[in-house]
Amino acid sequence: MSTEFPSKNGIERRWHVIDAQGVVLGKIATKTAMLLMGKTKPSYTPFLDTGDHVIVINAAKVRLSGRKEDNKVYRHFTGYPGGLVEKSFKRVRVEKPTRIVEEAVQGMLPKTKLGKQMFRKLQVYAGDRHPHAAQKPTALTVK
Repeated sequence: MSTEFPSKNGIERRWHVIDAQGVVLGKIATKTAMLLMGKTKPSYTPFLDTGDHVIVINAAKVRLSGRKEDNKVYRHFTGYPGGLVEKSFKRVRVEKPTRIVEEAVQGMLPKTKLGKQMFRKLQVYAGDRHPHAAQKPTALTVK
């Protein structure tokens, strides 16, 4: 018997909408990463991108557990000497709330070209509106 692998044309990609309002960030990130990788499908193959497209709305209203809301810090390096920029969670939530969900999901995807390809299928919006109604996304609930 030989193993059958899905071809590029044989992969069926669906669209999902996840509402992040009042849900813990880690639960949203794990569910989203599983959908982007395609691990919920029977045709999952680790070295192929068989995942679906995911839309996350209400990213500004995501919740953190414990004291992370006060203690969590986002860091990035500009490339210049002394260029380490640190911002608190509360400041990031005000300035760019989509970054919160994007970084959490990206940290759960593979750190390869394939992971970057999977990450491109993620759309995050701070509010409750998105322009992807034509794709007829299905609503998913995260507990």
